[in-house]
Amino acid sequence: MRLFADSASDLPKEFFEKENVELFPLRVHIGNEEFEDIRTIHSLKVFDAIRNDIRPKTSQVSPDEMLNAFEQLAKDGEEGFYIAFSSELSGTYGTAMMASEQIREEYPDLKLTVLDSKLASLGYGMLVKEAVKLRSQGHPLKEIIERVRFMAEHTESLFTVEDLDYMAKGGRISKGSAFVGGLLNIKPLLHVENGKLVPIEKLRGRKKVIKRIVELMEERGEQLEKQIISISHGDDEEFANLMKEAIEEQFHPKSVEIYMIGSVIAAHTGPGTLAVFFQNKLNS
Repeated sequence: MRLFADSASDLPKEFFEKENVELFPLRVHIGNEEFEDIRTIHSLKVFDAIRNDIRPKTSQVSPDEMLNAFEQLAKDGEEGFYIAFSSELSGTYGTAMMASEQIREEYPDLKLTVLDSKLASLGYGMLVKEAVKLRSQGHPLKEIIERVRFMAEHTESLFTVEDLDYMAKGGRISKGSAFVGGLLNIKPLLHVENGKLVPIEKLRGRKKVIKRIVELMEERGEQLEKQIISISHGDDEEFANLMKEAIEEQFHPKSVEIYMIGSVIAAHTGPGTLAVFFQNKLNS
């Protein structure tokens, strides 16, 4: 059984190598240079570009890379499961669907499931990690797909950015949804709703953001003490650690994992981003 994931899952390169998950890298463009997310660029390079008033651009996974991977899967007669970046934020899922249909024309017995995670960053990454865990425990593909789909439907994503206007200019939220507040230390709080990024409210300062995220976790989360909670950050480990301390103090979860966001997500959110991911329902 082969598992596929793309770089918008924000899992580190070592994870893909160690856990035998095939990586589809999205592209990052800085000036005239093109990079493959995770493979040939680290998000620190993206943050440095942004701080120097250079706007990195991104593009989806190469269709040829998907076609080659899916054709090899068909030739080998193996089962495959690709968990994809939210279709509301990237065309990668659509490309994967077209690639799989194209391969099926020649190999009608292709055993591949493509799932739209409707998530980004570690919210999406959590699904990939769950699939890896279940595969290692010997679960059949059908059960893995059912569990990952359930998790996708019940994953909460809460996050804040330094500058919502930056995201609006990048097209990841509507310009009408962006509210400005940088000069007043106002930080927007957002969540993911049906795969889209949606602002919730504005808060002044980090302490209030952390307090409000904890409150929303209490409202939305289920049995947080039994969960592995994920935090991703935009080159701001101090902020992430403060968030982790608040979560541990309030909920005593199984563990809290911290990762830096990947290059593609970084290009659209900028430095100072903080995101928290958890489940609003553990079991069906």
